[in-house]
Amino acid sequence: MSDYDAIVIGAGHNGLAAAAILQHAGLRTVCLESNHYSGGMASTVELIDGYRFEIAGSEQFPTSAQLSAELELDAVPAVPLEVMSVSTLGRGDPPFIYYTDPMKLLEHVSGVHGTEMLTGLAGLMTWAQAPARALGRFEIRREPKTIDEMFACATNEFERAAISDMLFGSLSEVLDRYVPRSDKTGALRGMMSFLGLNMTFRGPETPGTAMALAFGLATPEGDGTLMRKIRGGIGALTAHLRERFEAAGGQVRLRTPVTRILTEGKRVTGVRTGDGGEVTAPIVVSCIAPDLTVGQLLDPEVVPADTLSRFARTDHRGSYLQLHFALDGIPEFAAPYEVLNDPAMQSAIGLYSTPEELQQQWEDCRRGIVPQDPAVVLQLPSVHDPSVAPAGKHAASAFALWFPIEGQREDYARLRAEMAQRVTARICTLATNFKDLIARQIVFTPRHMDRMFGAPGGDYCHGLVHPEQMGPGRPGPTGFRDLPLPVTGLYLGSAGCHGGPSVSFIPGYNAAHRALDEAK
Repeated sequence: MSDYDAIVIGAGHNGLAAAAILQHAGLRTVCLESNHYSGGMASTVELIDGYRFEIAGSEQFPTSAQLSAELELDAVPAVPLEVMSVSTLGRGDPPFIYYTDPMKLLEHVSGVHGTEMLTGLAGLMTWAQAPARALGRFEIRREPKTIDEMFACATNEFERAAISDMLFGSLSEVLDRYVPRSDKTGALRGMMSFLGLNMTFRGPETPGTAMALAFGLATPEGDGTLMRKIRGGIGALTAHLRERFEAAGGQVRLRTPVTRILTEGKRVTGVRTGDGGEVTAPIVVSCIAPDLTVGQLLDPEVVPADTLSRFARTDHRGSYLQLHFALDGIPEFAAPYEVLNDPAMQSAIGLYSTPEELQQQWEDCRRGIVPQDPAVVLQLPSVHDPSVAPAGKHAASAFALWFPIEGQREDYARLRAEMAQRVTARICTLATNFKDLIARQIVFTPRHMDRMFGAPGGDYCHGLVHPEQMGPGRPGPTGFRDLPLPVTGLYLGSAGCHGGPSVSFIPGYNAAHRALDEAK
């Protein structure tokens, strides 16, 4: 008799979602996590005494209503935000304020930025609808669509052209069509570029980057859950899933890395752990990166060479810098950006670069050059959620593009320090006292994400959002649609699977339900 009915590898958001579903369905389930805490890249961690930070994911992405109900995600309280984000180039341009109330957003855009901006924003949102359907962005328990099935989602020529844009066009081409370059559109163009490019390793003029823009702009039709900021940080969501899992009798084992998925006659029998022990079960759901699962955890004799080669081609080139700050007070924003001193405006502040600048910065990054003025998103979560910082203090995080990709360069430490300094300097152009408030800071690069979470190349997507790695190019629970894994009882459920990336829980949810369907 097996030790368990099911084993889940990885206690991140997808792993805990899968484990909770399996356990609630009556399967005796254990979740094995190599780290010393659960949540993975959707966790809130006390990196500095008294200060808690979201290490990677910072928002619950739009989510299927059915999935949310089954996992009871809506029971986790959100932070009510009047403004989701503020965007600017920081060059005296009026900030673009993304109000959560659609009417306020409409009034702001038309009143401050003009009808050109309003028309452009509406055009972009309309453009993204057909690509979102083609991608199956919010669908659950369905296979990724083939290219022909994607085009079949179009109901008219406009939608067919939008799907073609997504598959073959560049982000810049789409922006130029709907939000042409002007003195008034820079912040919106910069925000939209950043929205897509942070999931890629491509400049906005590169063919295929329209895919990431479509992915980022997609919203669920009907009654799906929209983007939410979670009280207590994103880790509150994964803590909720772990509580549901353990309350139903499931077990999470921390500091338990898996070194091999055991098979017999091309059927899963369990796993071997880092201490040499074995845990047996007829079902294994792996929520680490699919190429690591197939290429490192499975015996290579079990998987055909062409399948191994397909997974090995996954592009994981993370190229970003993340900083976490313990602040002694709240930043003060100088003219002409005094509006940012309003707490309502301080959830997320984007200091962007134009698409043209981002293209040049990406090309420089490939040659080992740090951006002079990196594009930065600054978050001040403690303004609306005091629980993440000591009384009277504030926690801040910044995410920036592009950190030179050559993580093994001899000058890595210099590049890291240089980019951290430039990110801080960019913030200080708006908040002049920011540097003086820093009591302590921690800098993460893709190398840290790789070491801490097993994210290959620091790629938190577990497979960048490039056209060849989405749709039929992204594996489902049992592998690629046209090249399934020949291993019974093994299921893939990481962000690198169809339904991912992002904190949407879809890959873990899909893997668990596929396992239950096939166990009947």
